[in-house]
Formats: sequence, structure tokens, C-alpha cells
Amino acid sequence: MRWLIPSGLLTAVVGVLTGCVHFPAHLPYPVAAVTNQVDYYHGVAVRDPYRWMEDLDAPQTKDWVRAENKVTFAYLDQIPVRAALKRRLTRLWNYERYGVPFKEGGRYFFAKNNGLQNQSVLYTLDSLEGPPKVLLDPNLLSTDGTVALSGYAVSDDGSFLAYGLSTAGSDWQEWKVRDVRSARDLPDDLRWVKFSGASWTHDGSGFFYSRYDEPKAEELKAVNYYQKLYFHRLGTPQSDDRRVYDRRDHKDWGFGGEVTEDGRYLVISVSQGTDRRNRVFYQDLSRPGAPVVELLNAFDAAYDFIGNDGPLFWFKTDLDAPRGRVIAIDVNQPDRAQWQEIIPQAAETLRGVSLVDDQFIATYLEDAHSQVKIFRRDGRLVRELPLPGIGAVGGFGGKRTDTETFYAFTSFTVPGTIYRYDLRTGRSSVFRQPKVDFHPDDYVTRQVFYRSRDGTRVPMFITHRKGLKLDGRNPTLLYGYGGFDISLTPSFSVANLVWMELGGVYAMANLRGGGEYGEAWHQAGMKLKKQNVFDDFIAAAEWLCGRPPSEDNGRRTFVVRTTKVRQAPANPGASGLVDPPERFTRPARLAIAGASNGGLLVGACETQRPDLFGAALPAVGVMDMLRFQKFTIGWAWTSDYGSSDDPEDFRALDAYSPLHHIRPGTRYPATLITTADHDDRVIPAHSFKFAATLQAAQAGPAPVLIRIETRAGHGGGKPTTKLIDEAADQFGFLVRTLKMRLPATFSDPDPKP
Repeated sequence: MRWLIPSGLLTAVVGVLTGCVHFPAHLPYPVAAVTNQVDYYHGVAVRDPYRWMEDLDAPQTKDWVRAENKVTFAYLDQIPVRAALKRRLTRLWNYERYGVPFKEGGRYFFAKNNGLQNQSVLYTLDSLEGPPKVLLDPNLLSTDGTVALSGYAVSDDGSFLAYGLSTAGSDWQEWKVRDVRSARDLPDDLRWVKFSGASWTHDGSGFFYSRYDEPKAEELKAVNYYQKLYFHRLGTPQSDDRRVYDRRDHKDWGFGGEVTEDGRYLVISVSQGTDRRNRVFYQDLSRPGAPVVELLNAFDAAYDFIGNDGPLFWFKTDLDAPRGRVIAIDVNQPDRAQWQEIIPQAAETLRGVSLVDDQFIATYLEDAHSQVKIFRRDGRLVRELPLPGIGAVGGFGGKRTDTETFYAFTSFTVPGTIYRYDLRTGRSSVFRQPKVDFHPDDYVTRQVFYRSRDGTRVPMFITHRKGLKLDGRNPTLLYGYGGFDISLTPSFSVANLVWMELGGVYAMANLRGGGEYGEAWHQAGMKLKKQNVFDDFIAAAEWLCGRPPSEDNGRRTFVVRTTKVRQAPANPGASGLVDPPERFTRPARLAIAGASNGGLLVGACETQRPDLFGAALPAVGVMDMLRFQKFTIGWAWTSDYGSSDDPEDFRALDAYSPLHHIRPGTRYPATLITTADHDDRVIPAHSFKFAATLQAAQAGPAPVLIRIETRAGHGGGKPTTKLIDEAADQFGFLVRTLKMRLPATFSDPDPKP
């Protein structure tokens, strides 16, 4: 559910006004019919007057969507700087971007975007010095760029590519097979695949994948249960695929199959929603008809398969180690007493481990930025890999016999640079380095630590132009997520760069609920403790405004329908000194942004503290916390949120659900909600109902708008043109609502190169 502000904004502020900065006295919001729908949760009556918006294809809903977009784009069209922002975004976005290469069958494979291509293209290389050849160009599959490559896997000998396609941002995927030498598709076609990769057998005869039964109706809305693991044999119809494993007694179990590097075992990771804990089963592929063996079935921790040496399996786990460790299990002697600890838990958080050149490459987070260590198979430290600076890395794939691997490094001011790493010499060399039309030395990033409401120490990154005056007048964009064990780390974004070129400050808070400090940090922002996440974000906002967090964060008193939710104790995930608050901005010039679970974050915070923010950008958010589990994959999020079906969970959800805490007669900040008309992960009814309710309740002059994209979905695979348009609209909205002044370069109607 992670969404980031799209990648890109430039030079010194010189004081060119953007035009009218006054809000209209009244915007002609569309009339949304109000019904008498009332639901009862454990004896508590809850109104849902816009329930009809959940029927996305009903004429009434479509008419409302068209009317809302008409109001929104009429408002955005009146912002003079919007066109200049789009030009600047387009110019900066036009740079080469690379994916991390990997090797199969002596060939290299990597993705590349020339700059303004809607989708990245998959290439092959016979050698690192040779010319790349196009293997698959998704841009040729649709006229509007909305068909995206959603996943792929190459057979061990490098001959075949299995790849998944997503259309219009849907989570549903269609998988096909391409011959690598000819770059032509075979007849194989697999449907109704969702939340699945592919893993080839050692002989290349076929691959394992997971799918659902074909939905009977409402494929973009219906609940997804009963995932099944299949084997597809190359050249045969999907109807002949062999069902490998499923559990009719556990409709909420999901399955991911991975063939071990030696081809002997199929390792099956069994998930239950988005819970970090999982089960691990396996099947011996060397014995036809061998049963599936339940190796780890206690559902007591997360177990991520790393690799194997015959029957010896290595796992990264948080069992008895909330920050992660590496263990070895002999499947012939699986008793816990026989388990071996290879790499013990460290002070840093272990986020990933791979096995290359018979060495473990371990990626850690130290205060939310990357650290990489190399270990021998027996767990002895070989070296720490030096990184170019404080940032984030990804990659390090490969096989036990490989002596090289590739990784990407990025930071707030460094575009993703690809490195080749030689494990024998311990040296890194640049493989591909993008060039963006800006001067990174003009910007500075620092990390601060602040106290949340309950005293917990929380980190935050702040990036801006050098020479910034701390006078409390700087327009500031605060971004957060805080959920599902997802860690926010430094990364390059064209949109954020343009924001800083406008004179803005970009801040990213590492809230509880994420994985920055391990499972304890995650659990401190889950279920009954979810309010901690909002408190962390509100405290970040107050720190940026030069205020220490008050005991109640200044939150207004709510009339809650149920008993008070007990407050969780402080989490010790981060300890140490904190930085005193600094006056970067003030509430009138502070905007908050987030999407998906981050959209929930923004919605909850702007309804709890409408006085603290000048603008809010909630995107594809989960806004109705009482009904989210009733659509598509929403039930899977109950591991993080809880469920309104449970009395105790209901009390917690009801206490912060953004939709249910909008109060008529309140002055809310300027709000631009973004969603799609058919998001099949977080259905757009969340945003629809939130927008209609907020518009009806708004007592102040600030606009409440909703921008509803078509053929976009939840955001995955969104084409570059749509990313640029959305960023220009969001920043144009902020420029106007935060009363910003523009650099001279943005006022030029035709800026020269």
C-alpha cells in the first residue's frame, strides 16, 4: 500500500507573485444525495449517508464524479503557474532511469526509461560492454501508456521470460511468456493473477504462480479470498495448469512459490493478509508426487527464505529478534532445538539478506538510512560496504556461484545510481549514472529527532535549498506513511526537487507503524495503538512550526460514540537525545501529504488538528475505517488496523476514522483529494465519501476538491504523463493555497534550455 509523491521542482526565489491568492467565497460543489443509511456496530448506530457511492458504476456515482472533476479542474485552470510547473516537471523528468540488473543463463537483464517514456523498457545484454537489446517495450501495448509491466521472471538458462501486465493500474495481472532470443511471445496466457510472482523450474519446463478463481462479477470491487498455487507447463493452456496447493479451510491464506537455486525444492511462503508473520511449507521436486511438508506452521514470526545448501535452509526472521537475524534449519532435522543462529540480531534493523558468492549480503537500516554488511556462511563479518552517503540501497541479487552483484543507491538529492559490486575484491564501480538538470550541491539534507506526544523519539529527514532562513515563513511539505512495517528511506524525486526549487522545505517523518526500527516499532503503530502514528505526525508538524508537543498535541476534544480507547505505552524503538524545535514554517504554510495508508494518515490528522495545517493532500486513502474490509483485498489489512467486526477494534477504529470525525461548522485546511475512478485496492468510495462529507462540513473559505483520475488505479504502473499532470496540479494547488512566491524561472512562459 505504499505510495510516494511522484518523482520532481528549481532556482532561487525572487518574489514573482502567482496571481490571485484569495479563496473564492464559495465553490459550487456538486450536490451529493444524502440517504438515511444507518449501521449498527455492537449496539452503536453509525450513519453512512453516502453509501450509494460504493456502487462505482451506478449512473448517480458517475454523474457525481464528472461534476466533481468539473469543479476541480475549473479551479486548477485558474492557477497561472500550473502550466509553468508542468513545463518544469517535464524538463526535469526527462532523464534516463535504470533498474538494477540481474543475470540468468549468461545474459544480463535490466529496465530503462529514456526519460519521458510512460513505461520503462526491459533490455538484455550479452555482456556488460555490449549494446543493449529491447526485450519488451510496454509502451507499444497501449496508446495511453496505461499497460504496465507488473512483474517478470527469467528461466534459469535465460531462454524464456514470464511477465505480468497490469492495465489501468489494476492489481489484476495477465501473465504471458516471451522467447528471449526472438523477443516474440509464445501462446501462453494466464488470467486472474493477483499478488503473485513467477518461479521457473530448474529445467525451464514451466513456472509456479498464484491466482484466484475468476470473479463472477464486480472484479474491481469484490472481496478476494481463496488464492491457489499453480504450476503452468510451457506451451499448454491455463485450463491444464496443475493446482499445487490451496486451503479451502483457510480462505484468507495466500501462497507464494519459490524454486530453490538447485532446483530441488519448492518453498511455499504462506501469508495471512498483510501480517508480517507467515508459515513456510516445502515440496521436494526431485520426487514426483512428493507431499507438501509443513516446515514452519506456528505463525509466530516472519520467515523470509534466503537460500539453501541441500536440505539446509537459511531464513531471515524476527523470531526472538524484533530487529531481525539469520538462522539455518535442516529440513531433515527441523526441531527447534536443532536450529542454528548464523547472524545474530544487531543494533540496526535487518531489512534484507541475499546469498551471492557463498556470502550473505545483509542490508540494515540505521536510523532509517541504509547500511550494508557482508558475512561468510558461518556468520563471520567480512566487511561493511562503503556507501556514497546517507541514503538507501536496493538490489544485491544473484546466485551462490556468482562473484558479482548490482545495487542501486539513492538519496533526496542523488538520482538512483546503479553500481556493480565485485564480491572477490570488495569494490564497487558505477554501472549506470543518470544525469538530471540540477545542482545537488545547492541542497542540504539533515536528520532530526523529535519527541512525540508520549515521549517516544522519532526521526525525520529535512531537505531544502542551502541558506534557508528559519523565520517560520517557509512553505513546507510534510510526508508520512506509518504502517504495515514499511520503512520510508531517502529517495530521489523530481516532484520533490521542483517543490524545493519553489523555495519549499520537504520533510519526511519516520512514524511508528513502519519498519524503521524493527517489529516493535511496527507494532507500536498497529490496531489499538494506531493513534501513536497520528500523534507522531502531528508532533512532527509542531516541531517544524517551532513548538514542543503539548501533552494532548493540542487536539480538540471529540464527541466519541463509544468508550475511550486506552493509550498504549511509549515504545522504546528509538532512544537518545532530541533536537529542539525549529521554526521552519507556520501552520498557514504547512502542507501534509501521504497516500494509501498515508492517505489515512493525512485524513486522520487534518480532522484531528484542522488548525495545524494550511493544506492537505490525501491520496487514495483508506478513509472509512468501519467498512474497508468489505472490498477487494481490504480484509488483509485487519492485521494492522483491526476490524469493526470486533468490539474492541471497533472502539479504536471509531475513535479516529477520518470519515467519521468530520465535524460540520469546522474550518478545515485547503484539501485536494486524489484518487482514481476504479482503484481496485483502496476502492475510491473511501475518497468519494470523504470528499462529499468534508465539502458539506467546511465552514472556512479554503477549497475542498477531489481530483478523480481515469485508468490509473492505486498508482502502480501509472504512466509518466499522468504522474507529471498530477504533480503539476498538486503543486499548483499548494502554490495558491499556501500563498507562495515563485522563482523567476517559473514565470517565464517559454523557459530556454
